[in-house]
Amino acid sequence: MSTIKSSSEHLTLNADGASKDIKFQANGVEKASISSAGAFTSTTIDATALTGNLPAISGASLTGLVALTADQSWSGSQRGTPSTVTDGTLDLDTANNFKYTPSGADTLEFSNEEAGQSGFITVINASGHAISVGSEVKKGSSWDVSTAGTYIVSYYCDGTNVYVSASEALS
Repeated sequence: MSTIKSSSEHLTLNADGASKDIKFQANGVEKASISSAGAFTSTTIDATALTGNLPAISGASLTGLVALTADQSWSGSQRGTPSTVTDGTLDLDTANNFKYTPSGADTLEFSNEEAGQSGFITVINASGHAISVGSEVKKGSSWDVSTAGTYIVSYYCDGTNVYVSASEALS
């Protein structure tokens, strides 16, 4: 077995015999290992000791490793890149914001609806194409995006229905 110890005796790197496993130890307690097959296991990682950027994780699931059930505070910008569509079916698995430019009469509808999802749609209807809505789309009586113009449509999904509201034509 090869052993490398830091000068402070807080980190030990062991390469065990023929298996070539690498074990990371802190104060004599194994904290993580990398097997000769490339598998990484960890019993604990002290996040307060981490600095810089972490490497990308490939082929693994972070389920159970990151708690997103608590309130989050962000110091950087959070935004979704709008998905550009030319037909009226908006796939909510691809984005939460959309830029929709109909090329003819069309039906605005949604796929992959999830409860709580919301966003905005910029509807650019330069030629005044007739736009109807699918059966899952609930709108008010003043809904009108069929007149030539650009509109901002907000939407909210309850998991079954998608509720929409459109601005007046914007210049």
